[in-house]
Amino acid sequence: MQDYSGKDTGMENQNSGFTLLEILLAIFIFSIIMTTLFGAFSMVFSSADILDENIAAHEMAKSCLIRMTDDLQSICITPDIRYSKPELNSEPDPYRVVGENVSTQGRDFSKLRFTSSAHIPFGKGMPFGVAEIVYYISETEENRIMLRRSDRINFDTPSETEGADPVLCEDIRSLKFMYYDKEGTSHESWDSGTSEFNYETPSAIAIQLEIGDESGSFLFKTRVNLPVYRIKFGEDVL
Repeated sequence: MQDYSGKDTGMENQNSGFTLLEILLAIFIFSIIMTTLFGAFSMVFSSADILDENIAAHEMAKSCLIRMTDDLQSICITPDIRYSKPELNSEPDPYRVVGENVSTQGRDFSKLRFTSSAHIPFGKGMPFGVAEIVYYISETEENRIMLRRSDRINFDTPSETEGADPVLCEDIRSLKFMYYDKEGTSHESWDSGTSEFNYETPSAIAIQLEIGDESGSFLFKTRVNLPVYRIKFGEDVL
């Protein structure tokens, strides 16, 4: 068929538009591209979430170790010239250093007690001074393990707030303190009020902290050389 210009309009109509097969093929290719793009975006967003969690864990551990380092570098002990070996049934040295191990969920965790001038007063008008600092772990109802920090100015009486003290770090996998004597020998526990340790205080304390969950964890280590410590020679405490 021809129009008035002499062109063949039937041939032109046959060559215009797309066939059904071409449209289906285009949709198929488009779906593959979009699926690939969405998969890539999903991986990026998932990686970003994991990265954010890792950054948060590192920041929490960093703050925890800085707090413990500041506490230990401000440690207070009974001066050498004032210290005397405790008698039977006598009151323990209020400035003693005691490190022990406790168990929960089938694992051992360290607990540390000492005194420090790095007291953090909570509330207006609260006093400053030397405080008893205790690092200990507690377990939540969801079986998560937290590291808590007890900080008491009046430490002549037993604490009644264990388990209610501020949380220093969450999701603890392991916590270990190592104590070093004046010779550099390491010990897993310490008690400066006993003859086993010659009534001495450690010269340095190493901290090993692991946080995370079953899907992954991070291990952090540091060592604090104490600014003051007590040593004993023979029967004389120096």
